[in-house]
Amino acid sequence: MIYTKMTKKALRLCFEAHQYQTDKTGLPYVFHPFHVAEQMTDEVTTTVALLHDVVEDTPYTFEDLEKMGFPPAVIENLRLLTHEDGVPYEDYIRHLKGYPVAKAVKLADLRHNSDLSRYDTVDERAKERQQKYLDAIRQLTDDEA
Repeated sequence: MIYTKMTKKALRLCFEAHQYQTDKTGLPYVFHPFHVAEQMTDEVTTTVALLHDVVEDTPYTFEDLEKMGFPPAVIENLRLLTHEDGVPYEDYIRHLKGYPVAKAVKLADLRHNSDLSRYDTVDERAKERQQKYLDAIRQLTDDEA
């Protein structure tokens, strides 16, 4: 992970925004964006990875992030990654293919979300989610083969 002033600001915000949340495995949710960010190779993708669920899963808005000084490149990619109500999941995933930063973050997100080794018990819902995520990974990478 690249530690710049912007990345440190994103780390702090990510922790503060997710600090009382837990994931489906019962672990602190903040571990998820931290893990996704560790897969990134530059400042913008690292920052986007840290913040990728903030608007979708916390009270923070894009306007809040803009006021905090996050640049347009970060905000634009966060908007792309925020799945809006009413947009079919497949359309949301397909749209990300043309945006390298958003695509890189989403692929890391999907890979982490599809890792069933994080679960103590794997039920049918977990297997269904995994299949959904694996299908999305294929959709995002099908032109790369």
